[in-house]
Amino acid sequence: RGRFVRLGLGLECSQLPWGQVCAGARSFQVDYAHDCFRKDGTPFRYISGSIHYARVPRPAWRDRLLKMYMSGLNAVQVYVPWNYHEPLPGVYDFSGDRDLGHFLDLTAELGLLVILRPGPYICAEWEMVRAGQGLLSPESDPSPLMSLLPDYLQAVDSWLDVLLPRIKPRLYQNGGNIISIQVENEYGSYSACDYDYLRHLLAAFRTRLGPDVLLFTTDGNSAAELRCGTLQGLYTTVDFGPGPNVTAAFAPQRLYEPKGPLVNSEYYTGWLDYWGEPHASSSPVQVARGLQDMLQLGANVNMYMFQGGTNFGYWSGADYKGCYKPVTTSYDYDAPLSEAGDPTEKLFAIRTVIGKFQPLPEGPMPPATPKYAYGHVPLRKQGEVLELLDVLCPGGPIRSQFPLTFEAVKQAHGFVLYRTRLPRDVWDPAPLSAPPNSVCDRAYVLLNGEYQGRLERDGQMTLNLTGQAGARLDLLVENMGRINFGVNASDFKGLLQNLSLDSALLSDWLIYPLDVDSAVTRGWPLPTTQAEGSRAGLGPALYTGAFQTPGVAWDTFVKFPGWSKGQLWINGFNVGRYWPVRGPQQTLFVPGSLLSASAPNNITLLELEGAPPRPFVLFLDRPLFNQTVSARAGTELRPP
Repeated sequence: RGRFVRLGLGLECSQLPWGQVCAGARSFQVDYAHDCFRKDGTPFRYISGSIHYARVPRPAWRDRLLKMYMSGLNAVQVYVPWNYHEPLPGVYDFSGDRDLGHFLDLTAELGLLVILRPGPYICAEWEMVRAGQGLLSPESDPSPLMSLLPDYLQAVDSWLDVLLPRIKPRLYQNGGNIISIQVENEYGSYSACDYDYLRHLLAAFRTRLGPDVLLFTTDGNSAAELRCGTLQGLYTTVDFGPGPNVTAAFAPQRLYEPKGPLVNSEYYTGWLDYWGEPHASSSPVQVARGLQDMLQLGANVNMYMFQGGTNFGYWSGADYKGCYKPVTTSYDYDAPLSEAGDPTEKLFAIRTVIGKFQPLPEGPMPPATPKYAYGHVPLRKQGEVLELLDVLCPGGPIRSQFPLTFEAVKQAHGFVLYRTRLPRDVWDPAPLSAPPNSVCDRAYVLLNGEYQGRLERDGQMTLNLTGQAGARLDLLVENMGRINFGVNASDFKGLLQNLSLDSALLSDWLIYPLDVDSAVTRGWPLPTTQAEGSRAGLGPALYTGAFQTPGVAWDTFVKFPGWSKGQLWINGFNVGRYWPVRGPQQTLFVPGSLLSASAPNNITLLELEGAPPRPFVLFLDRPLFNQTVSARAGTELRPP
């Protein structure tokens, strides 16, 4: 069947049609002659699911991976978010929840292979801030990503110099469990269509990982996307969701890979949610039927997502589809495992299908994690943001004639306060105006400390004001997540252009980059259990409280009755954005690993618009996803 050769390592090898195979050696290769993968020379098909370790707390990794294994999967697909590991240029973090090595160790321990997607770009509805903001500055080219620009390539190469040596020992042929690595991510959806850029990445991965690892690309299953996303030397795969004809869905892949295994690298089990739109869901029956159709064709499938998880902190990204569409804190995705990691009807439908094609692991599916409704927790107003600037911005303001972006003041996430004064008396209401698309993404406006309303990207861009000359004008600007897909990838934040009052440009600004997270982590504001209802009102303010559990630290979901919009911290951990008046998400998932079973649990809320008269939050034992209020019409939408 082939020519046997003996290598210097003492291995007897055979040159077969799909490549060289050595007795006792580990290999994962494409067999073009038989339209399949081969693992150690044996035909192999993977049935995989996506999980994002950055969206799941480290203490829950084993539970989620075990449930994926018990579902019948033999592989998992994993993104590596560059900016999650390089928060500042040249500063790398692989500890705690960012401990990629530990996550990969768990996959190997549980017998799961890994399909790794290290980018450098990943999409994933993940906040698009570049590592340390080094690639997005006011002087940047408007499209600095995924191109041959020297600064970008230097940053990419530096990152790969750090990441790939950690990956190489874990490759399958080196004794690990990583069977393949994606180069770039859906590059065919990006406007550049730069084959030299893909060639640069191909060389970079080969140089650092060696000649044997299987490298591949993923693109949508259309001719236009595949034309710009593929390159000789990278195996072409496609992505698509459930549909009536999987043979037709795979046809575009066959245009670029006439032979070799069929691969759907993203089979969509659900979809993401946007603020202000109904909660996305998909039929378990249709998802299972589509999976069965693909497996009957002999295809390899990765289900995106198998567990979605949570966009903790500021990590949720945004899309641009005719307008700016920020992604919710929950990344539940209507996936087979819920946001909290619980098996769903969809999971068991998928497991039944998998069992028709390969043996399922013996033993029961691990149960849902226990949940607890800790109930009503009163909060107390600690102070308005304007009163707390010394704590929230200890370095003081930056002076500028005109507004500066978040990127210009080195603020990656969160909030920046812009302050100026009225240049003249304004007795009759005069419009405070911002040019189109210049407020990114929401500005909360105060005059002499009194809340006036908001300006919003793709929404209200004018607000009438009255006041005396010298009155203090503050705009607290919130970054709701950078656009992470398509042609609008350079998504600067803050006030991008000059504001005007009654057509006169405003100038002489003080700019305060706020570090709320550090203040909360330091334990300030101090938690309190004093009576609820103290000085609640309009405008950005911090509220605190505390609660004790009945001796358990179980998962829970927090609801915000009467609150408008803001950010939640529990025990110093940034849980994420809440926005019940916009929906659809009404609760935030709080993992039990964040809580103490014996000590008080501290709550901090940054409310941006208006708190209820008697401020409190409510902890439930189940999520509420599906109530949506239209941003413009104010009407409630309740999808079927």
